[in-house]
Amino acid sequence: MKTPLQAGTLAPEFSLPSTPDQKVSLSELRGKPVVLVFYPADWSPVCSDQLSLYNELKTEFSEFDAQLIGISVDGIWCHLAFSKDRKLHIPLLADFEPKGAVARLYGVYSEKNGESERALFVIDAEGVIRWSYLSPMGINPGADGILKALESITKKEMSGANV
Repeated sequence: MKTPLQAGTLAPEFSLPSTPDQKVSLSELRGKPVVLVFYPADWSPVCSDQLSLYNELKTEFSEFDAQLIGISVDGIWCHLAFSKDRKLHIPLLADFEPKGAVARLYGVYSEKNGESERALFVIDAEGVIRWSYLSPMGINPGADGILKALESITKKEMSGANV
């Protein structure tokens, strides 16, 4: 079993393609919470269900001003077709070449399968991981843990305490 980066760790910087001619960098998203959703593959049943759930809950995530980002080793054209077919409104980033480089940085790349594990990271506005979860590959981790982590960040920010 992999060991994902833990809470309190500064989230590693990355820049990955979101379209053939655009990239998204983690540093661009500083100032608000970010949820990284590493998933094994576009088109797989569990991944489809997981990303569709997050798409449906986009309003709940926006209440925390959180940006959700999906990351897998699939290529950008695969992401674009998958996103269009599933009507997703979540950026999907291609950790394609070098394959799994960002998943490796976060400790969630599976050499055995050649894809990322199913893992979640909630990163605060300063770029620090506040919650991480590694789900069994065949199980949709749902959104409860993400929402609780975002709520915890918000409560601590409102109370003026350090997160």
